[in-house]
Amino acid sequence: MVDTLNLVVITGMSGAGKTVAMQSFEDLGYFCVDNMPPSLLPKFWELVKESGKVTKIALVIDLRSRAFYDEIDEMLANLDNTNFVTTKILFLDASNEELVSRYKETRRAHPLAMEGRLLDGIVKERNLLAEIKNRSQLIIDTTELTPRQLREEIFNNFKSAETTTFHIEVMSFGFKYGVPIDADIVMDVRFLPNPYYVPEFKKLTGLNQAVYDYVMQQPATEDFYERFSSMLHLIMPGYEKEGKTSLTIAIGCTGGQHRSVALAERLGKDLGQHYPVDTTHRDMNKRKETVNRS
Repeated sequence: MVDTLNLVVITGMSGAGKTVAMQSFEDLGYFCVDNMPPSLLPKFWELVKESGKVTKIALVIDLRSRAFYDEIDEMLANLDNTNFVTTKILFLDASNEELVSRYKETRRAHPLAMEGRLLDGIVKERNLLAEIKNRSQLIIDTTELTPRQLREEIFNNFKSAETTTFHIEVMSFGFKYGVPIDADIVMDVRFLPNPYYVPEFKKLTGLNQAVYDYVMQQPATEDFYERFSSMLHLIMPGYEKEGKTSLTIAIGCTGGQHRSVALAERLGKDLGQHYPVDTTHRDMNKRKETVNRS
């Protein structure tokens, strides 16, 4: 016996933002299926029940195929009669003028106006979807919404208290191997004394307690760390509010073996008290002794 499945059916006018909606639900941890034919749903539910692992599903039905129209009402009725699926219908709408503008901007053909007037196809689709719109628990008019605003609207309505969408990647690296191309924030700590030049530390890493203590006990380290971590704690809520789902903080030293590793470990544990954090050390085990260190 599986837990109750929370199903959100995303539907509405073509061009009203269903792609943005699906991406938003993916970030909320939903298993998303795009434009599945209603006739395949019974088999899909059986597979879901057998897995017992999926509890949140977002099903996008955008009526790209006219053959699906007659099946949608039956599909929704069948879902209402099940005892293991809780269904909520999200209907995305927009004004005819805005939909015409969006289609002209993207130069795509409307699914119901492949050979006719664009506005006629929009009007026809609106009439066909009238009943589904009336059955919807939530209707979002995207006429005046940007993609980011639509995302925020979906988060406000579907994000549960236990859902975490923002996480932090803390990475150490060595500048001699290149700056990580996916880093959002890069901090250079090569100004700190280098444990590499302490003979007993040369072949160790910042994960070693003695090396870690050496880095942290430097007079410049504590002052720097307090200022750097305070800045990060100050700006993290802003990144989260802007809808960013992940942030990569890269801390670099010359070889990525000592200073950056120690500081990344400390920062990861610090930020981990407030956010989901993953700490990695890209270059910790790379040792190219022939490359001069600066």
